Amino acid sequence: MSATRARLWVRGLYAVTPDIADTERLLQLTRAALSGGVRVVQYRNKVASLATLLAQARELKNLCAAHGAALIVNDYVDVAIEADADGIHVGRDDRSCIDAREAVGADKIVGVSCYDNLENARAAERNGADYVAFGSFFPSRVKPGAVRPPVDLLTKAKAELTVPIVAIGGITAENAGQLGRAGADAVAVISALFEATDVTAAARKVIASFESRS
Repeated sequence: MSATRARLWVRGLYAVTPDIADTERLLQLTRAALSGGVRVVQYRNKVASLATLLAQARELKNLCAAHGAALIVNDYVDVAIEADADGIHVGRDDRSCIDAREAVGADKIVGVSCYDNLENARAAERNGADYVAFGSFFPSRVKPGAVRPPVDLLTKAKAELTVPIVAIGGITAENAGQLGRAGADAVAVISALFEATDVTAAARKVIASFESRS
């Protein structure tokens, strides 16, 4: 069930929220992104209190559900469960894929960051991940020190894996198509989306680039 849901939602533009303390502002920006065609939102906030995380996650869950989109919570399994999010995303310093799956159950989506490591992606798929993410493919202000895998890693992963593949890191409308051509099923975007003057227009532009593979 979770694998089917992942294939339905993890495609095109995958929005990752920035750290925003103002919940109304967060909802406004996310609503604009959803209006632009985003199908999955990852709630990522590395600085908020647990109470704020839970409150924002619940609001985002309702917003995403109203737009027929999925909400994935980054890192905080307990928040994902309490907010009834559609899934959880874990990285190198978070819970293991197996632990995350045991915590959220069979029906929720589990995504795993694999950075520049195809073997980690193979292991994640074997351990029940519904999608994997690679990156940072381009320089990123959010994670300036992140590893930089070659774009052809996406092609290699696509040839081996059956789960959706997400590319992340410094992605814009100018380079999204390149990643789509290489094999990405979705591109995860933070800055180029949420820092845009018109978030809805920015979302549509990235999606158009990615879908045209131009």
